[in-house]
Amino acid sequence: MRQDGILVYGQGGGGYNADQSYWFTLSGSDMKRVEELINQIREFSRARDWEQFHSPKNISMALAAEAGELLAEFQWLTEDASRSPDEAVLARIRDEVGDVFIYLLDLCDHLRIDPIKAAEDKMIKNAGKYPIETARGSARKYTEL
Repeated sequence: MRQDGILVYGQGGGGYNADQSYWFTLSGSDMKRVEELINQIREFSRARDWEQFHSPKNISMALAAEAGELLAEFQWLTEDASRSPDEAVLARIRDEVGDVFIYLLDLCDHLRIDPIKAAEDKMIKNAGKYPIETARGSARKYTEL
């Protein structure tokens, strides 16, 4: 992790628990898995003759709809329940995360956007907007810091 709070991909990347311990790790083979998933998404659409419907506009709308379905899983949960949903809720959340990720990768594929690079670039921008000294512990937007 750099001093500005950005975790650089390839330097201990992965998901982390509240205590900052990682619950999954990323490796070079994970990029291969993403490429394979993009190919599976392409073939899934091609086999069903859905490519005709998959414009960036339509994909982005489907992505927003799936994000809404993910949001709906949390709508009436308490803060604590959202941190540790029961198995049935977690299974539904996992399915919605899968849908969101599929549409996001499909959109990136259509627009030739590298999602990892886009996220890395955005983290750098966010570090500039939200310096640790002024943003730490605050939920305010960068224009209000």
